[in-house]
Amino acid sequence: MLYLIFGGLTTVLNIITYYLFVSVGVDYKIATTVAWFVSVLFAFFTNKSYVFKSSRSIYREIGPFFGARILSYLMDLGMMVLLIDVAQQDDMLAKIVTNVLVVVFNYVASKMVIFNDGHQS
Repeated sequence: MLYLIFGGLTTVLNIITYYLFVSVGVDYKIATTVAWFVSVLFAFFTNKSYVFKSSRSIYREIGPFFGARILSYLMDLGMMVLLIDVAQQDDMLAKIVTNVLVVVFNYVASKMVIFNDGHQS
């Protein structure tokens, strides 16, 4: 349940950050990158502290967390290019659709790999 709450907040933060950048004329690919970075920082600290309550060192988790998120960033950016440039969809609609798939990927990566202390809950 906490993952849904913080995942929702992370998604909202991502979309708002994206919107703010594109609304002042920043290219959607750059806006996607900035929004990704801001939301990943927020997601790391909320997932570590509140969702998975991990006691492992920040240094042991931040690398794998960002590594998994780099994969989701590539998925995010690739889908944005496909939806906007190829399918000619509205960029905000593309951002929302893309974020739904990214949230699912990020949950699986976080639960199964990054914050897994060796026991299932």
